Amino acid sequence: MTDNKTLAERLRERGVSRRGFMKFCAATASMMALPPLMIPRIAAALEQARRPSVIWLSFQECTGCTESLTRSHAPTIEGLIFDHISLDYHHTLQAAAGDAAEHAREAAMQENEGEYLLVVDGSIPLKDDGIYSTIAGITNLSMLEDVAAGAAAIISVGTCAAFGGIPHANPNPTGAVGVSEIITDKPIVNVPGCPPIPTVITGVLAHYLTFGRLPELDSLNRPMVFFGQTIHDRCYRRPFYERGQFADTFDDEGARKGWCLFKLGCKGPTTYNACATAKWNDSVSFPIQAGHGCIGCSEPNFWDKGAFYEPLSAGRWGTPAALGAAVVAGAAIGLGSAALARKRQAEASEEKDI
Repeated sequence: MTDNKTLAERLRERGVSRRGFMKFCAATASMMALPPLMIPRIAAALEQARRPSVIWLSFQECTGCTESLTRSHAPTIEGLIFDHISLDYHHTLQAAAGDAAEHAREAAMQENEGEYLLVVDGSIPLKDDGIYSTIAGITNLSMLEDVAAGAAAIISVGTCAAFGGIPHANPNPTGAVGVSEIITDKPIVNVPGCPPIPTVITGVLAHYLTFGRLPELDSLNRPMVFFGQTIHDRCYRRPFYERGQFADTFDDEGARKGWCLFKLGCKGPTTYNACATAKWNDSVSFPIQAGHGCIGCSEPNFWDKGAFYEPLSAGRWGTPAALGAAVVAGAAIGLGSAALARKRQAEASEEKDI
């Protein structure tokens, strides 16, 4: 449970040096896109911070979000649990089971009333009174409402918790929905993705711990620092897009040269996420870098939009205005530029022959 020791005290007990602590603060500032001048402020805030109690509820999900969390490297899962937060309830990561696990949840709720963070992954089934997913005989709906009542704020981790995700997809047999469709009187931040990026999950927790509040959010309650730009905006393949150089198949010359995957269905132009910059596996790579187009998994209803290997179209992914100039006009400009370049090359060749 939450104790009275500050983070600075706990770090000293674990032998963490001041130098190591400041390096962590610098990494945290960089991760949250804050200027270097904020590093001392982060350090001061963290030194006085006390570990908040965190209750993590897993509902209709595949455990992918927890798997993602365990691969976080800034901070690591060990550092997050033992130094920064008190993870008092989590099916997969806690040692307790059965009645002991539920007693731990109830105790955390009572001892930290109005102060604990609630993290949810997985959608919540509403059909037939929510009988399709239960924990200890309690429906997900009942448990969510009970735990949310005493929470200071809620973090919906993964597209299932944020928007309903794959369980919500047509025909949605369980009546699955996201957290915000049920809880409307609490601050909620959505961290979508299937699964979400590890450092985005821990980054939101680090922001809350540092500043005592949730980060700035977009219209879908996603943190702007991570979801403020499209993947297309920050993709290293963007120059090929601008030049009209697209791979037509996954094994053609364009694919081998790393050309843009727009024609192969990449949804990067309409998907807001930090994949192109934060990346995965300790920032080693992300799907587009591995040769597969973005499927738009951090957007609402991405599964029903489907057509993962077809180019973006206004009919399926929104209006031309919503797709933006980068998709509607940019593709035409890129293709036109490529055609003009070929024409000039041909003219130059003819002049040379003359």
